[in-house]
Amino acid sequence: MELKDRVAIVTGAGGGIGRSIALKLGALGARVVVADIKADGGKETVFLLEKQGAKGLAMDVDITRQSQVQEMVKATLDTFRRLDILVNNAGWDKIESFVKNTAEFWEKIIAINLKGPIYCTRAALDAMIERKYGKIVNISSDAGRVGSSGEAVYSACKGGIIAFTKTIAREVARFQINVNCVCPGPTETPLLNEITQGDTGAKIIDAMTKAIPFRRLAKPNDIAGAVAFLASDEAGYITGQTLSVSGGLTMC
Repeated sequence: MELKDRVAIVTGAGGGIGRSIALKLGALGARVVVADIKADGGKETVFLLEKQGAKGLAMDVDITRQSQVQEMVKATLDTFRRLDILVNNAGWDKIESFVKNTAEFWEKIIAINLKGPIYCTRAALDAMIERKYGKIVNISSDAGRVGSSGEAVYSACKGGIIAFTKTIAREVARFQINVNCVCPGPTETPLLNEITQGDTGAKIIDAMTKAIPFRRLAKPNDIAGAVAFLASDEAGYITGQTLSVSGGLTMC
């Protein structure tokens, strides 16, 4: 499996799962645009890419702003003259009962987890359609497949991403563009640490770990391998699919 000379955009690549995806694609030969609202994290990821001999471009991007997303794609094409792969990874969440949510909280969750990937996909498609080639990998969540207590609107968004993936896959298949979805289970990331602070959070982590047949949370690299496969030509006849990477927590 190789991605030599491919050009990839990975959103939310300043840390966590996104960073691991960026580094995996870079290790396989891709040139990677590291898009993240956290500029310092993006620059660090590019440093790590270059350290392993890959090429990277850090971009400070808020995916909830369509104009910034469009500029991200334009800068990618200006710099690398092509766009082969888009990984819609950026996301955000907070564990809280639905009845305690505010309307502002809902808006933030929807903007980041649903509207953002829609903006990125639309911005990337023109170049892919013109070349009749492209790989789009959307990062959803098993919360979008089976639900997750304390994550009602997040789960709704991630379920929406699954449906969006399938529909776009149907619409662009005639242009030889593959669109697939990866659903991570609980994964060791800075965001997970942030939203599971305190005794209650520790109990949640313990319960999740016990529920996973492999008896461990995923590591970002576990997700990156699945994304790299779907972004490669070895998955050239796979489209519209949803792959859970959850250690067997969900089997559906």
